[in-house]
Amino acid sequence: MRPKLAAALILVLGGSAAAAQEAVPPGAAACTGCHAPVARAGAIPALDGRPAAEIAQAMRAFRAGERPATVMDRIAKGFSDEESQAIAAWFSTRK
Repeated sequence: MRPKLAAALILVLGGSAAAAQEAVPPGAAACTGCHAPVARAGAIPALDGRPAAEIAQAMRAFRAGERPATVMDRIAKGFSDEESQAIAAWFSTRK
């Protein structure tokens, strides 16, 4: 393989891997509408940088009706446990 072609492939594939790692999991973008990156005064906390286990557990509790909510109980029911964990992991890496 030609050196220039090999270098180009490495750049393209490396860039794709980085982009895939930063990809927003389905559903997570909708969360930021209420859960802003910086907490505003009120009951809706920011999720960026919070532990993934904490976010995933909250979603399970909302889904099961074990945690009081106005709308999160209904929203959480729209996500599987795997989807909730992916969203939680993504938010935990954001600063």
